[in-house]
Amino acid sequence: MSSAPLSLADRFRLSRFFRGEAPTSAPISLGHRRIFILPTQRGLAFVLLIVLLLLVGFVYSNNLAYLLGFLLASIFFVAILHSFKSLAGLTVRAGRQPAVFAGQAGAFNFQIGNPGRHSRYAVHLALQSELAIDLAPAEIRTATLYQATERRGWLQPQTLTVSSLYPLGLFRAWAPLRFDSPLLVYPKPAKRQLPFPESGDGQVAQGLSRRQGDEFYGLRPYQRGDAIRQIHWKTFAKGQGVFSKQYAGAGSSELWLDYQQAPGHNSEERLSQLCRWIVDAEKAGLRYGLVLPNLRVPPDTGAAHYRQCLQALALF
Repeated sequence: MSSAPLSLADRFRLSRFFRGEAPTSAPISLGHRRIFILPTQRGLAFVLLIVLLLLVGFVYSNNLAYLLGFLLASIFFVAILHSFKSLAGLTVRAGRQPAVFAGQAGAFNFQIGNPGRHSRYAVHLALQSELAIDLAPAEIRTATLYQATERRGWLQPQTLTVSSLYPLGLFRAWAPLRFDSPLLVYPKPAKRQLPFPESGDGQVAQGLSRRQGDEFYGLRPYQRGDAIRQIHWKTFAKGQGVFSKQYAGAGSSELWLDYQQAPGHNSEERLSQLCRWIVDAEKAGLRYGLVLPNLRVPPDTGAAHYRQCLQALALF
């Protein structure tokens, strides 16, 4: 948990007080180098009160005003020490980050540990979302904070700010921390549920008619050649268009999801449609493979295969 020494210029770099130091994947222990303290608005008002009391004592030679002013001043300076101790010694490390689809909130997990013998109260954590926790002696807690995702690929967490106003709210102690702990963002699945591409034998993978042991999977737009018994008459009666029922099961042929067959005006739209097909195929229990210009994933099924295909799309 030791950090490399900083040069004098780096120590006084303004961004260090707000964005923190360079990202790290190692645990961080909060100490003098990481913790900064400034008075709050309440603290500045407290200073003004002390100045007024001392001024009254000086003008009117009032010993009680002097006594109260120096008493409040001692409380003010002692609060600096306690504000520092509210964060000093805490250890913070980044946990495992689950992958999400673009547009969903990315969940970043952090482990906060209190190795000391005293409780820590109202420790505030902020990323894009915020959370306040209390820590008992020798307690380690996992805090989950959220950050918006917009595009596929690796997403680094923003600066994690650990802060505290304890004990009197006169000072704010904070520590800006940056972790090298990226979260994988999959492409956003296309909204339209287009039919799967045709397999090598010229048939749509989910089949055009119901076979023994197949289960109802969903609906797709009606295509010429679909059997009358496949038409979903309820949606037709509601005026929502003509749709055919889809069935999936063990008897279905293998499905190849090819980048070149995916509709779209650009690569992002094609990847979005491939993502939709992968989600639908996994939900239906189909064996599916993925073909990208630089990668070919053999047909399979299951959670590991599902993640492998989505990761290939995310990093394409």
